[in-house]
Amino acid sequence: MNFLLNMNMPRTLVACLVAQGHQVRHAGDVGLATASDTAIVDDARRHGEVIITHDLDYGHLLAFSGERTPSVIILRLARPSARSITKSVVNAWDQIATALQQGAIVIVEDTTIRVRNLPIIPLQ
Repeated sequence: MNFLLNMNMPRTLVACLVAQGHQVRHAGDVGLATASDTAIVDDARRHGEVIITHDLDYGHLLAFSGERTPSVIILRLARPSARSITKSVVNAWDQIATALQQGAIVIVEDTTIRVRNLPIIPLQ
């Protein structure tokens, strides 16, 4: 799967996800360090990437976009580190992979995973 890590994600997560067989870009390494959330969503959509972030705003943007892409993983961990983030994503993978491919907002917490399929509100 292809991922775009938001600025609030550690760069060390890139190597961890690449080791799992994924293609990964970090917003800070591809000219998106000061980009708006909307610009990041548009860039991820163009590149077929799933956004990984701590920022709840992405869920709101996507929920009301009427679009199926991009998917987003929003991490709400008590102690977010590259290791705990990677472990959380890897442990959740079987539950979230299909939804991410089809378009979803996934919220990963320490003990809970919530999946909301996109589009939530289809454009008419």
